[in-house]
Amino acid sequence: MDSLELDFSLDVRLDNDCITLGDFPLCRLLLMNDSQYPWLILVPRRAGATEIYHLSKEDQQQLMIESSEVSETLADAFGARKINMGMLGNIVSQLHVHHIVRQESDPAWPGPVWGKVPAIPYTAEQLEEVGEKVKSMLSGEVAFTTP
Repeated sequence: MDSLELDFSLDVRLDNDCITLGDFPLCRLLLMNDSQYPWLILVPRRAGATEIYHLSKEDQQQLMIESSEVSETLADAFGARKINMGMLGNIVSQLHVHHIVRQESDPAWPGPVWGKVPAIPYTAEQLEEVGEKVKSMLSGEVAFTTP
């Protein structure tokens, strides 16, 4: 573990809005607490990173590998019509990558999810179901935390 990982801390807004599922080799894996969309977020565990170019070349490649794995997992697990990915950072500057399952039946389709409708937090049962689905598909890739 290098000093950038040792000094890493998750932005409080991400911590408040998400449920930590575990860690890939580079990124913390978060579930956005909005049951309207299966929505995972990757946060590279590198202190001070706000842009991809702040990462080493090796970390940039690892982020792409982990992001592709998350996208494929979400598409397969939830039958996505489309996976939306975004790295806005205007409010939360810490580097993080959103991966959102989109369906024609979701409340924001076809527009962006941000600000369209208020979040509906997961129930304990829904959270367990989504968590188990993600865990079963990413087994061996992610060191999962226990809720």
